[in-house]
Amino acid sequence: MEDKKIVKIIPLGGLGEIGKNITAIEYEDEIIVIDCGVAFPDEEMYGVDLVIPDVTYLLNNKRKVKGFFLTHGHEDHIGALPYVLKQLNVPIYGTRLTLGLVELKLKEHDILNDCELNVVEPGDIIENKYINVEFIRNSHSIAGSCSLALHTPIGVIIHTGDFKIDYTPIDGKMMDFERLSTLGKEGVLLLMADSTNVERPGYTVSERVIGKTFDRVFARAEGRIIVATFASNIHRMQQIIDASLQYGRKIAFSGRSMEKVSQVAMELGYLNIPEGYSISMDEMNKYPNENITVITTGSQGEPMSALARMSMGTHKTLRVEHGDLVIISASPIPGNEKFISRVINELFKKGADVVYEAFEEVHVSGHARQEELKLIHTLVKAKFFMPVHGEYRHLRHHSKLAQKLGREESDIAVAETGQIVELSKDSIRINGKVHSGGVMVDGLGVGDVGHIVLRDRKHLAEDGILTVVVTIEKESFSVIAGPDIITRGFVYVKESENLINEAREIVRQELDKCLDNRITEWVVIKSNIKNAVSKYLYEKTKRRPIILPIIMEI
Repeated sequence: MEDKKIVKIIPLGGLGEIGKNITAIEYEDEIIVIDCGVAFPDEEMYGVDLVIPDVTYLLNNKRKVKGFFLTHGHEDHIGALPYVLKQLNVPIYGTRLTLGLVELKLKEHDILNDCELNVVEPGDIIENKYINVEFIRNSHSIAGSCSLALHTPIGVIIHTGDFKIDYTPIDGKMMDFERLSTLGKEGVLLLMADSTNVERPGYTVSERVIGKTFDRVFARAEGRIIVATFASNIHRMQQIIDASLQYGRKIAFSGRSMEKVSQVAMELGYLNIPEGYSISMDEMNKYPNENITVITTGSQGEPMSALARMSMGTHKTLRVEHGDLVIISASPIPGNEKFISRVINELFKKGADVVYEAFEEVHVSGHARQEELKLIHTLVKAKFFMPVHGEYRHLRHHSKLAQKLGREESDIAVAETGQIVELSKDSIRINGKVHSGGVMVDGLGVGDVGHIVLRDRKHLAEDGILTVVVTIEKESFSVIAGPDIITRGFVYVKESENLINEAREIVRQELDKCLDNRITEWVVIKSNIKNAVSKYLYEKTKRRPIILPIIMEI
């Protein structure tokens, strides 16, 4: 009897969590991978720069992987590629802007010449042995965004990517409803749809609404205008540029990523600035304040971003002053509210006027709300449904929304990162799990920071460290120097001399005990010192610093 044909869908990131979106679609000896993004560290990840997906499953099945197929150029969908391609160098497919942004990253990692980048246009189909991948234009907060239709031996799978329905997009290129509708009429086996905004009723506002807000706000500005937004939001940048041109303002870009992305977008024709209107930050002092617009990074209040440095007075070329108007054109990512609030307060202290989402419509989401999701479900008419992109509650809410549209719960797979979803012509089910998770990137180190290191960093941040240094003569079993105590992040030594002296005396007593009993194993001596000092310090301070005994032998 012939085996039932199965397509495996394996989310290696991005399900039940925000960021590091990556999904493997597998049929027999072929795997195609959708996206490869990063997540940003939470407050518990001390010193960590990025979190990338654990791709052990793909590495174990290298010969099957045919390529990365990218839906769009946001960090949470492309940011991990430079790290993953060093281990799994396969072709990459995406639209011009998406690959332009990928190129920037590969250049930084000095691997661009080793990688194969293939530019596609909406409507193109990349043919593989079993799974043909069709790119379908959609609307999102970045140009060149696509949904994917995967033509498999058992049926069509549609992956929406991140999307919203914008009937008046900035570039005039609407989502390809006709193609989605045609596929729906022909028969779609599975819909995988963006769940990020499923909790919000109604429709997401068109990006053009922001243009009207900019026009109104720019009209009343008397000094410089500084607009903070995401570097990847090319449509938003174009609207800021258009408003600036209307009021005779020159445009300068601030922030490393903003400068690089704007340059790529201009080269590829996604961003249009007339000649003579784009200036460098160093040229600003040649023009009156009322003729300057600065487009900058830092809309999330990141401590080292250009806007944060402006607010603190540490930016190398721009000092915020009375009469400046600052527009923060973004919503806070959960967890960043404190950073943004601090930046806004500092900007007000410097005399600037600050416009942000609470007072003006200066940001709209790039993700579909409930009514838009209903439209996609109705157009596609898929037999099965799998919610993607979002925290677990978003996936659950999207499942309930699909059920309200008449879908049976048994036809829906609410999976989490690492779970294997098995799809056949007549069923969908979760069956098993693969190795998955996050790999932490700290500076140049990838994966060398684990839970134990994070635990120590947390401990150091909360209680500090106390180092005990002692020198012992091996032959006579006598202490010839020390014990000396050095602390960092625990107490201010000059004001805690009694505490330190007492701790030193406890160390001396423990050493005497060990030496009298001819205990020569350093591990035992260190353990005894650690336990005795820790007990004493907790009794006196109710703190538990990391205690690091160092024994030198001569």
